Amino acid sequence: MEDVSYLTEEGYAKMQEELARLKGPEREALSARLRAAIQQGDLSENADYISAKEEQGFLEGKIQDLERTLRNVVIIDESSAGRTVVNIGAHITIQEGNYPAEKYQVVGPKEADPKKNRISHESPIGKAVLGKGIGDIATADTPGGIIQFKIIAIE
Repeated sequence: MEDVSYLTEEGYAKMQEELARLKGPEREALSARLRAAIQQGDLSENADYISAKEEQGFLEGKIQDLERTLRNVVIIDESSAGRTVVNIGAHITIQEGNYPAEKYQVVGPKEADPKKNRISHESPIGKAVLGKGIGDIATADTPGGIIQFKIIAIE
């Protein structure tokens, strides 16, 4: 059985759009490049052909990865109604010591982007907060060392 991928509605839509783009215009453009390279003759020393074949392998791999992900998706419930503990999809506010509070959304690894305050539920901080409630102290073993922080809000 393949792994389940947790995605927001937005992330799911973006992946579907990317898959359609790769299978449509991207694949067609690459096919045209391959045809042109083949028409040049001797393929063993044809740099255009070799480059296009490498790109084709990468493109087909990306298509397969997206299809595999989209086959096993669980859409994250982002509603905050009745949320008393942190789970995937939650928007949380945490505070480490006397540092300013920080807001994050707990998402699946395919959508994690710390620069956009989206952390994976599989990351050290994500794992530490899952199942915790407001006021709880969580401990995370991060690459920078062990940190403790308080959960201020769950939305």
